[in-house]
Amino acid sequence: MLERTSEHQHVETQPMILFGRGPDRTGRRTRKKVSVLERQVIDFLGYQWAPLLTNFLHIVVVILGLFGTVQFRPRYVTGYAAWLVVWMTWNVFIICFYLEVGDLSRDSDLVLTFNLSMHRSWWMENGPGCRVTPISPPPSWAPEDHRYISISGCLMDFQFIEVAHSSLQILLALMGFIYACYVVKLISEEEDSFDFIGGFDSYGYQGPQKTSHLQLQPMYM
Repeated sequence: MLERTSEHQHVETQPMILFGRGPDRTGRRTRKKVSVLERQVIDFLGYQWAPLLTNFLHIVVVILGLFGTVQFRPRYVTGYAAWLVVWMTWNVFIICFYLEVGDLSRDSDLVLTFNLSMHRSWWMENGPGCRVTPISPPPSWAPEDHRYISISGCLMDFQFIEVAHSSLQILLALMGFIYACYVVKLISEEEDSFDFIGGFDSYGYQGPQKTSHLQLQPMYM
């Protein structure tokens, strides 16, 4: 009679995609959201409705891009990179608007306020060193719900402060675009490597199997 003993081991592993420097990646997105929130508050105080809507969309897309980076969703990161191109274009327009490039005029009420108010940039009255002096009586053409003021002593004109803000946003967006492309490239390379070893097939990856030798022992009757 023969006695047979065997040992069989089955190992099933799940694919994992690992990227380093996670806290640094989220830190960059956090700093970007803080800068956009600061600009959102300034535009709100200045009744700049068009920048308010654009900033809100940018905040939403940044959150989606952060989610796509943490969850390794390349479509979200790609969409974030595409939006950054639009965001940089918008900030270039803002720079041209305040510098009055071509036919643009920063005194226009239609572009940034949708012709709903006569307000300009918040920095016009609250810039560094600015002194605001009310003038009375106001001129006859001034609306009743608006005050007529004189501004003097500003260390920097408001249009240059707005240009500096938009330039900072362009710089941050350019860095974010480069980093988003880098993350998409890493995710694609990791997916290709797991596809090559069969890490994403329906049966999972099976490790090497170990089987013990067949043992024969004589028995006496």
